[in-house]
Amino acid sequence: MKKIIVLLVAFALSFGLISCSSTKDLTTWEKIQEQGYFVVGLDDTFAPMGFRDDAGNVVGFDVDLAKEVAKRLGVNVIFQPIDWDSKAFELNSGTIDMIWNGLTITDSRLLEMSFSNPYLANRQIVITNNDSTIDTISDLSGLKVGVQISSASEEAVNANDIVSSIGELVKYDTYTQALFDLKNGTIDAVVIDEIMGRYMLTQIEDTYKIATEDFGTEEYGIGFRLEDTELRDLFNQTLQAMVDDGTAAQISMTWFGENIFLN
Repeated sequence: MKKIIVLLVAFALSFGLISCSSTKDLTTWEKIQEQGYFVVGLDDTFAPMGFRDDAGNVVGFDVDLAKEVAKRLGVNVIFQPIDWDSKAFELNSGTIDMIWNGLTITDSRLLEMSFSNPYLANRQIVITNNDSTIDTISDLSGLKVGVQISSASEEAVNANDIVSSIGELVKYDTYTQALFDLKNGTIDAVVIDEIMGRYMLTQIEDTYKIATEDFGTEEYGIGFRLEDTELRDLFNQTLQAMVDDGTAAQISMTWFGENIFLN
């Protein structure tokens, strides 16, 4: 009898291990198909890419793109606000399946995540108050400059020679906080993604202006885990199909009044 019990326990354990191993071996795309949704990590204050409307809903250009991709893949999408400073940790710990929120492709990020094909061009611009005389990067010398922590803006400033002469580089959790402090005179300028910066200028008239000189061009992509090449390639194919049939252009027109998609 004892021998039979031992055999039954061993069989149960063996089955459990096989079952766990089978689940563990699923690719991210297979897990998404099994659960019926993928999770997008985003900073929900980053207008117009992904942010909260007056009703508290997550909306935006990247949000609409992600919804259309989900529809074409036959699954749902969940938008998960994350701490932008911890985005790589959130991604690689499996809390989210991708980062899709005006994410700039940089050399440092390429070491910790895999990127989709670039889909938008962007620049890091300098925004000041309307009465400011700041117009070039060198004008930032000795001043307080705001950036979002762990952002492409912070990387751009740190990669420029001006960083050694800036009075203070003030790091914020969100650009909204940085622009609030700029308006109140706590800081002198904000280095920000052009796409968000120009959108904010359309929402708040006669408050800010953009300096003539910027920190150079860059590109946006969707960030995946390094091993998730299958999922990345699937999203690349789906986005390209949206470009080819005009859907991407329609979404772009909704948010920007023109087609700014790269492809």
